[in-house]
Amino acid sequence: MKTQILAIGGAAIPEDLSNLLLVKYFLSLTKKKVPRVCFIGAAHGDADMGRLRFYAGFSQFDCKPSHLPLFARTPRDLESFVMEHDAIYVGGGNTRSLLAVWREWQLDVYLRTAWQRGIVLGGASAGSICWFGQGVTDSIAGPLTALDCLGFLPGSNCPHYDSEPLRKPTYRKLVAGNKIIEGVAADDGAALQYVDGKLLRAVASRPRAQAYRVTRNGRRAIEKVLPTQYLGKR
Repeated sequence: MKTQILAIGGAAIPEDLSNLLLVKYFLSLTKKKVPRVCFIGAAHGDADMGRLRFYAGFSQFDCKPSHLPLFARTPRDLESFVMEHDAIYVGGGNTRSLLAVWREWQLDVYLRTAWQRGIVLGGASAGSICWFGQGVTDSIAGPLTALDCLGFLPGSNCPHYDSEPLRKPTYRKLVAGNKIIEGVAADDGAALQYVDGKLLRAVASRPRAQAYRVTRNGRRAIEKVLPTQYLGKR
């Protein structure tokens, strides 16, 4: 059973729903005609906005969307609830809070089991960072910082690489200073597809969106643009 994660830099479900190429690609990874997909919005405290946008975006496709509440009326048998789905999509927000809530409910354990059983995992921003060993986060007020995450995937991750001005220089500085492990970054509209823990390909919903590998050489960070497949028509 192969494991799969789609780590999205951001902007997977725009407000106007005009570009849902990454949603379509995420659903395609399940290989199901009508996949059962669950949204987890704990990073935003189960806020209505994230959940409603998920339903608006995913309902454009043949799938059965649902959501997992962790702040009100959480399912009693959480493990069984998770395992009933073909894919789990995690929304953005405060990654540190997301991880704390997941661990309190043992959801991190159930998600690892789900992943190992072939259920597709993914998400954008916090929903991307959380799967890696470490990530660059704005969970704490002030400068961006490194955060230890779940470690399903090797290395570190930085989302919003092109849309938030401090992301790129901060990530490069952290890598160069050995404050975070080497890893990958993604622009808004770009995603990294991992199969069995290894990067298979980078894809994008925007023609100019890119993914990157950031490594350390001495005291310098080396950034390499990864081949990124545009999912639309040119």
